[in-house]
Amino acid sequence: MQPTVKLYEQDSFLRRFTACVLACEPEGDGWRAALDRTAFYPEGGGQPADTGTLGEVRVTHTWMKEGVIWHRLSAPLPVGEQVNGEIDWEPRLDHMEQHTGEHILSGTLHRLFGAENVGFHIGDPAVRMDTDIPLTPAQLAQAEARANAAVRADAPVRCWYPDPAELATLTYRSKKEIDGAVRLTDAGGADLCACCGTHLRTTGQVGLIKILSAQHYKGGMRLAVACGQRAQRAVADAWRDAEEAGVLLSAGPGRLREAVGHHVHNTETLHRRLAAVQQALGEAWGAGARPGQRTVFLCPDADSDTLRRLCLTVTARTGTLCAVLSPGGRGLSYVLHCPGGDARTAAQALNAAFDGRGGGRGELCQGSLGTTDFDAVQRFLLEQH
Repeated sequence: MQPTVKLYEQDSFLRRFTACVLACEPEGDGWRAALDRTAFYPEGGGQPADTGTLGEVRVTHTWMKEGVIWHRLSAPLPVGEQVNGEIDWEPRLDHMEQHTGEHILSGTLHRLFGAENVGFHIGDPAVRMDTDIPLTPAQLAQAEARANAAVRADAPVRCWYPDPAELATLTYRSKKEIDGAVRLTDAGGADLCACCGTHLRTTGQVGLIKILSAQHYKGGMRLAVACGQRAQRAVADAWRDAEEAGVLLSAGPGRLREAVGHHVHNTETLHRRLAAVQQALGEAWGAGARPGQRTVFLCPDADSDTLRRLCLTVTARTGTLCAVLSPGGRGLSYVLHCPGGDARTAAQALNAAFDGRGGGRGELCQGSLGTTDFDAVQRFLLEQH
């Protein structure tokens, strides 16, 4: 079969076209068709496939094999007939924003720091970019600023197949060796790279490039990046979060770091005070009990760490089984401590009597009970031997 003419290489903004159906055959639960020419971009190079329609039939995926672009269809098309194609424009435009922005950022990282792009995929909600070397936050911030300066320059984006003589004079990025004709993309002077994808006409059409996150990955960095409308939405969402957080902290955007610092300091102070109060409470409980006397207490709004701390404080004075409970879980949360002994026997009996779950090892057990009747639990534990 003859290779498919790639209309998207001639005009990446072509939405509608007419083509002849060269082949149509069953595939899985659907069909696949090949045309003499197409504006549908086939999945590859990190860019997802286009979707859309051929006549009244949905195109759900597109891929290339041996120069032929295949279209996965929801219904068959008659071979030999002309068909009107239309790509879904919103996802195509998004892919071009992400791909062109990736070129600008990758070229900038390479030019500034010698970083090679070793992985690229347009995912949802972000573009994944992998570099071969680690980069500091300051370096990433510098690259992002330079990349957005290239966007504001609104320089032309050019895609073409240079002849062998011209290609030999050019220095360009490429993730792999390419046999045959090489298609280059010049992203407004910010990048020159071998690329088969679709791109915008100027760098300014990208609008905005934003690095959303960065983490060390396989000796380099894995970046999550948003460009165009995705970047605008990400910034808007972050600003809205900052405004809402500012309302809670009584501080506007730009003063959140200071406000959060005060909040963290105050929270740490409260935690220290609470721990001191809990320590005093446990000592008071222990002081009111005789050595060797089993004790069972209720402490409202206590987490498991608090229950454990209170238990240990009491048993340090009594030397025998103590249980501290708090409303939580399915009814009551508990911690049992039996210094020098085995709390599991008491925990198993407690769980069996009150539909409980939990356990532990040796001296300390914790879990939850299917009841809120503290008095019943207290009587049960005090009557156990």
